[in-house]
Amino acid sequence: MTNNMKEKFDKYWGDPQKMNKMIFISCVFDPCHKFQSLSFALAAMFGETIGVKIQIEVKTYMEYLFNVYAKKNGGFGSSPSSPSSGSCPSSPSSPDSCPSSPTSSTSSSSLSKFMLDLKKHTKGEGIDSKTELDKYLGEDVEEDFENFKILGWWKLNSPRFPALTEMPRDVLAIPISSVASESAFSTGGRILDPSRSSLTPRLVQALVCVQDWLQNESTTPVKIEEDLDNLEQLEAVLQNLKACQESGLSAIAIEVGTWNSFV
Repeated sequence: MTNNMKEKFDKYWGDPQKMNKMIFISCVFDPCHKFQSLSFALAAMFGETIGVKIQIEVKTYMEYLFNVYAKKNGGFGSSPSSPSSGSCPSSPSSPDSCPSSPTSSTSSSSLSKFMLDLKKHTKGEGIDSKTELDKYLGEDVEEDFENFKILGWWKLNSPRFPALTEMPRDVLAIPISSVASESAFSTGGRILDPSRSSLTPRLVQALVCVQDWLQNESTTPVKIEEDLDNLEQLEAVLQNLKACQESGLSAIAIEVGTWNSFV
């Protein structure tokens, strides 16, 4: 049994190169840890060389995943740019705020062209090329206290990271699978015996329904006293069936008809 458990453990945790990267990404999306805690944990578990290699792979995978989310939102995860200073306000309360003189129009057009060229220049130089993921990882970690709410932090900071927020929303919602101890140490195996495998779908549905009723605390408890009349009538029919077993098939048929009318 120990060998089987070790083999199953090695299948998922034995080779760090084959481990699911989502396990590490969920740690990075904790604002109190990010890559600082992850790099220390990886080095402690797998050594400095392998730890650094896994950290690089996790960051590469996160960048690839972030680009998928950013493209789905129609952008590339950069902060939304503010309107150009040369644009004309469209408030209906100030119709004369944009004069239509040729000189003013030419000046506004020149300013807009200048701002557009400046924006292209800054993008080409890489001045504002940081994505939301880079900005999140570049910030200091939050102070870790007992009642810190990770999902609450992401909800509060979602306006700052509109595209990045969707990633922890999906990653942190992945349920953790667990195995009960009695199942892990059971030697019987998960085998359906003939009595269980012969249950009809209708009977299985009825058993599940009854189990749900019994486990639901909000339902009214079953009161046998209210059905005493029906139970007494049912017992009388059963006694008549037993008494008619020696009388032949005709008597049994009569009692079966009585049973059907009762049901």
